[in-house]
Amino acid sequence: MYHAIIGVDEDEAHARLCAEELVGMPGDASEKRVTLIHSFTDNPSGASATQLAPVRAATEVLEEAGVECEVTESSGDPAEAIIDAADEADADLIVIGGRKRSPAGKALFGSVTQTVILNAGRPVLVTGVPDDQ
Repeated sequence: MYHAIIGVDEDEAHARLCAEELVGMPGDASEKRVTLIHSFTDNPSGASATQLAPVRAATEVLEEAGVECEVTESSGDPAEAIIDAADEADADLIVIGGRKRSPAGKALFGSVTQTVILNAGRPVLVTGVPDDQ
């Protein structure tokens, strides 16, 4: 069995694509376990991660495929939260959605994906951008 962490942001299509990629990886559903993590940078309404459409979409994909999953949440820097969750769980893989950004945009605004790739001490699978974007 292997354990994967999927970083979920506010983009429902990305969340669904990350879950679909994990479902499509080698091995039976019973051999996969997933933790979905969403990090709130601002949450004035006090929502929980399970209330977010992207988290629900990814959970639906995983559950329909028979993959065991759980949802966790944190606050603060999303890249740190994803890496910390992977370290704490001793995950085998991190799955995260990529974005189309110019080099200048990456330099100015940073990139959660880039930070995770550079700082995670484990494999990172970066999904592409959904076809409709």
